[in-house]
Amino acid sequence: MPLWGAIEAGGSKFVCAVGSGPEDLQEVRFATTTPQETLQRALDFFRPHHARQPLDAVGIGSFGPIDLDPSSPTFGFITNTPKQSWAHTDIGGVIRSALDVPIGFDTDVNAAALGEHRWGAARGLDTFIYLTVGTGIGGGGMVGGRLLHGMLHPEMGHIPIPHDRDRDPYQGFCPYHGDCFEGLAAGPALQGRWGEPAANLAPDHPAWHLEAHYLALALAGFICTLSPQRIVMGGGVMQQTHLLPLVHEQVREELNGYVQTAEILEEIERYIVLPELEARSGILGALALAQQAA
Repeated sequence: MPLWGAIEAGGSKFVCAVGSGPEDLQEVRFATTTPQETLQRALDFFRPHHARQPLDAVGIGSFGPIDLDPSSPTFGFITNTPKQSWAHTDIGGVIRSALDVPIGFDTDVNAAALGEHRWGAARGLDTFIYLTVGTGIGGGGMVGGRLLHGMLHPEMGHIPIPHDRDRDPYQGFCPYHGDCFEGLAAGPALQGRWGEPAANLAPDHPAWHLEAHYLALALAGFICTLSPQRIVMGGGVMQQTHLLPLVHEQVREELNGYVQTAEILEEIERYIVLPELEARSGILGALALAQQAA
């Protein structure tokens, strides 16, 4: 049976795994430190498995921005990331050269989308969005059965959204745009605005209606632009169980009856959903990237 390697490369944590599918995955997790130290730990994990049974390929879902153009001299690189110590790091090339295997490479959110498409909440669909709301906000997905790529890759967390400064005087924390979607609605914005981590805010705290408002503004834009068959929402902020019903309610309000589909009018609880794979979307998506690469 083929054996695949997978890396979910996050800005604060790396997850590495080997397996042939979700049932036999062996994983290790460790903090993201310097590129040299972190990539060495990843290779230290893969090499004993690779010696026992050669890996057919390794899939990497990485934080970004990243270079996804196979014809580019920096294909496989993390590029101008805000995580400065990782800027211009050749993550794909290091893994490919050290293990001498094909590499599948994409954003962490596109990888998570692929995982949900293969084994989770987006099975059977060909056009959908995966959005993660946590330390940052990122989005990926498929259109017509293909992962979203283009000039670069989706940066859904950095779209501008309306900001009523009378209602919410918080300036936003994004170092590039201030009050973009991520700057207003990611986990650090919740803490910066209210002085406490999201997990410490009570379900009836006014933070959640404001958070749902910002999420709904963005989702209404994505719905009108891409017409996804489903929206899957992951990340630590979405683990607050009282948030998703507020999002359902406010998405309907933002669309204001314009999108007349059963998904919006009657079945929104099955249209905007949490990941079925929970915290495993990214690493299983990286495994699926490896399968594609081979």
